Amino acid sequence: MAEATVSAGYAKALLDLATAKGADPTFLAERCDLQLQQLEDPDTRVPFRVFQALMQTAKTLCNDPGFGLHFGEQSHFADISIVGLICQSAQTMGEAFHQMNRYAKLAIDVDATDGGNRFELKRIGYDLWLEDQRRVPNDFPELTESTFARFICETARHFGDAPFARCVHFTHAEPDYRADYDRIMKVPISFGCDKNAICIHESWLAIRTNNKNKYVFGIFCERADALLARLRATETMTGRVQSLLVPLLHTDHVGMDLIAAKLGLSRISLYRQLKREGTNFEVILDNLRHELALQYLGGKKTSVNEVAYLVGFSDPAAFSRAFKRWTGVSPSRSRMDDQH
Repeated sequence: MAEATVSAGYAKALLDLATAKGADPTFLAERCDLQLQQLEDPDTRVPFRVFQALMQTAKTLCNDPGFGLHFGEQSHFADISIVGLICQSAQTMGEAFHQMNRYAKLAIDVDATDGGNRFELKRIGYDLWLEDQRRVPNDFPELTESTFARFICETARHFGDAPFARCVHFTHAEPDYRADYDRIMKVPISFGCDKNAICIHESWLAIRTNNKNKYVFGIFCERADALLARLRATETMTGRVQSLLVPLLHTDHVGMDLIAAKLGLSRISLYRQLKREGTNFEVILDNLRHELALQYLGGKKTSVNEVAYLVGFSDPAAFSRAFKRWTGVSPSRSRMDDQH
């Protein structure tokens, strides 16, 4: 399975809060095996284990046991993830909740217990519960803290006194900083429960967001769909191999041994996993060169010889032979045909 990840925007927001609370960002990043340049693009993926280490190390460096709660309280979802922008652009909170579930993995890629949505609305008797279905939540209770604090604080921030939470249940034990929970959530709180869930006022789902720009909403969703497709591709071994090959194609270092090592696998293990997906390394490499060659030539900004270099051919003649095998025509003829 692919390693769980979070968006760089999410990790950067955590790092920024820790910095504001007095932590040295460079030291914190080094302690957690985080490269600061990873945070320059908010859509870059950061390993979940690094995010967890950031959260827990920040608690110590900032001398703030309730750092997870404060992260949820003070960070704005729309500032740290495209998922927040989509939720903010939905017409009602019920629609926002649906979209949040649809794109949740773009913010934090964690599995639900039943393989379904991370968040579920469940009716128990007369009560409606918003339940976090995350696996083994007590291994990282700070994530539950920040998630529920953000739910409650974002609602209060945007809709004032509109009713949302009736009470909150946590599966982890009551911490020493219980007073912070009471201050932030302002409703009855129980610990050591059988679920992580917020009992909500059903009227919350019908709250209008006052957004009327469906065009902007559509643009955000298109972008999120593309990011989600990219993330899902990395969940297959084929996709992971492709993602590692792309930046290496123009070099001489595209061998199977190197890619296997980058994945932490032996050559034979990589071979077997690709075989289970009905492919092999050579086919992936060939198909990737074919796809990128078509893109480069179609862009009309690079010469045929430059395209040959970019997709890993030191000999333009060898590239031409490969391209004719892929398409039935030469690269030059393909470009001429595109211009007509």
